[in-house]
Amino acid sequence: MSIRESARPSSPTAGRKPDKTSAARAERQPQPRTRFGTWLQRPLASFHLVVTIATLLTVLGLVMVLSASSVESYAGGGSAYALFNQQAMYAVLGVALFYIALRMPIRTLRKLSFPAFVISVVMLVLVLIPGIGVEVQGARRWFMIGSISVQPSEIAKVTFALWGAHLLASRRSENASLKDIVIPLVPAGLIVCGLVVLQPNLSTTIALGIVLAALLWFGGLPVKVFAAIMASGAVAAVVLALSAGYRSARVTGWLGTDNDPQGTGYQARQALYSLADGGILGRGLGQSRAKWSYLPNSHNDFIFAIIGEELGFIGCSLVMGLFALFVYTGLRIAMRSADPFLRLLTAAATSWITAQAVINIGYVVGLLPVTGLQLPLVSAGGSSLAITLLMFGIIANAARHEPEAIAALHAGQEGRFARLVRLPKPEAYSPSKAEAARAEAARRAAVKAARKREMRNDMPRRGRPVEARDPRRQPRQRNGERGFDR
Repeated sequence: MSIRESARPSSPTAGRKPDKTSAARAERQPQPRTRFGTWLQRPLASFHLVVTIATLLTVLGLVMVLSASSVESYAGGGSAYALFNQQAMYAVLGVALFYIALRMPIRTLRKLSFPAFVISVVMLVLVLIPGIGVEVQGARRWFMIGSISVQPSEIAKVTFALWGAHLLASRRSENASLKDIVIPLVPAGLIVCGLVVLQPNLSTTIALGIVLAALLWFGGLPVKVFAAIMASGAVAAVVLALSAGYRSARVTGWLGTDNDPQGTGYQARQALYSLADGGILGRGLGQSRAKWSYLPNSHNDFIFAIIGEELGFIGCSLVMGLFALFVYTGLRIAMRSADPFLRLLTAAATSWITAQAVINIGYVVGLLPVTGLQLPLVSAGGSSLAITLLMFGIIANAARHEPEAIAALHAGQEGRFARLVRLPKPEAYSPSKAEAARAEAARRAAVKAARKREMRNDMPRRGRPVEARDPRRQPRQRNGERGFDR
């Protein structure tokens, strides 16, 4: 079953004994021929894959940031470990956020999604105000809280994905019209993208556009409407890319119209030299030549070139293999989840992180123009690392809510990791309970609206004669006291 067919609930109940039909169907399924295939059939295989991928990419990122940034950090008059220490601090913060997201109930995530999205939009507005947001190289994107920098646009990607998945899951369950699905989500996405463009930050705008596109696609938007929205987004991206001088220079350098080797194409050309210098096996960890001030931003946007130079083609293949495994794991979790909210959220988050990695690797190897998108969990960047680990924690939480995983956890098969960190047992998704909760919320909203209408009707209108008012609300005098006749 494809994720776009998520309107039909697929909720295998935990703990229920399989009937003869399901047992026969299970016997007809092909049995795995490898040990890895057998391991994938375990109930918590998706959860362990997410945790393993996040750990390997984070550790690799810390090692490569130390290698790529040590020379310039020392040359700048500081310690060779300055950027590494900062990245390690954000990695610790990201691990804490990962753990919080892993423990948080899904119901709480949905309840907090809209307030968190509103707060992130307010932060995007505040960061544009001089004196509040910090301006670096002409861009106003950060808050400084002591020695910690916070980038609101990174937070907005997570909150927008959470709220968008909650909105679409609720509207789909209510059989809402196409207008009711598109109108709240698309305008909100355009507002967030517009605020990020004002910073300016085209790379994060592209990432937000990917999140919006993934939500609409996996939410079941008709193909014609989806194609029209994507065409409009592509036109807007081209206009933005050509509107500023440095952006258009990147595009012309990528197209080859700018042949100045020391001009706008210098960084991309040095990245190719670095990859070519690595060969198959690489020059060895810490032995890069490009990091000696030949390749700008070698620890950030172009860290994949340093990986290729020091670890060679094999190292690059391992990185791409980890992201390919993440794609498989994320879509596996989305298809196996019974909760429509988790399906949409996991699929959108997987698309966003994978697309960001593909774009970063694409412009490092020269297949795409330079956009400035970082390699998730690997490139230097504190806010990006912490927020991406938070998103990985949410995906791991979704993996523990697979029907088979819920049954295994309630049967006492939580494993050493869950016992060590004392993770709570997940609750099974129940369509009847979800429908009852939506009905209760609708009833409360109707009662609240009726009370507001009643209050408006009871309020005396200006210029209205006293005799025409409700006699029950007429003030009267009794024993020198004021009161309302009851």
